[in-house]
Amino acid sequence: MQEPASEPACEEYGDQNQAQETGVGRVLVIDDDRELCELVREYLVQECLHVDLIHEGKHGLEQALSGKYDVVILDVMLPGMNGLQVLQAIRRTSRVGVLMLTARGEDVDRILGLEHGADDYLAKPFNPRELVARLHAVLRRLRPAEATDAVWIPERLELGDLYLDQGSRTCRLDGSPIDLTSTEFDLLVTLVKSSGRVLSRKDLVRTVLDREFSPFDRSIDVHISNLRKKLGALPDGIERIRSVRNVGYLYSHLPAPLDSFRNLAS
Repeated sequence: MQEPASEPACEEYGDQNQAQETGVGRVLVIDDDRELCELVREYLVQECLHVDLIHEGKHGLEQALSGKYDVVILDVMLPGMNGLQVLQAIRRTSRVGVLMLTARGEDVDRILGLEHGADDYLAKPFNPRELVARLHAVLRRLRPAEATDAVWIPERLELGDLYLDQGSRTCRLDGSPIDLTSTEFDLLVTLVKSSGRVLSRKDLVRTVLDREFSPFDRSIDVHISNLRKKLGALPDGIERIRSVRNVGYLYSHLPAPLDSFRNLAS
């Protein structure tokens, strides 16, 4: 039965201003399954996260773009504006973390979600503990220096036409800014630091996605495809990120002298 139009679409837990002041992770869940939303909130609140729930796409998009949240948990199947449409609209202007929820077996939705800029995905039905683990992994990628700000030194990497600043988490190619998701940025940093050396898909999944490798999980391959589209080939025409069959990937630019990797305080 359709809910009354006057019922608020957003249900809040806790005080959001307090969450912002204390640095508590702020999560927005956009899913029309109210029972599932309450279950998710129950688990995330136990993880000391501030959680808001929205049950339709248009209002969810407005809140996702409000700047109030660190991560958005977004279901693909939403009434009206579906999850993929919401994701596309988010990525036009925002780098907020996005974890997609998809129906089990819907590989097309998973691939499209990652291609449109989702940081990760999880198939329904899922174990809440796995959701919590993946959510924390996204939060760590978004705020990697939070626990050690006092001693952390931003690392700036320059390799050929590519410039990466881990302090501001920005990427420039031949001087022009390149917009990357948090997962794409960390994946590129990992590849560049090992340029000229093959990294296995298993190692990339563990390092970048912070989870154990599954041979059926193609997330890394989709993120690699996204990076190739955004970065293109090297200036000499050589493929920038090469596939090594049955092994993994490598960044083609051979390692330059050590002083070309500059570690500078901001």
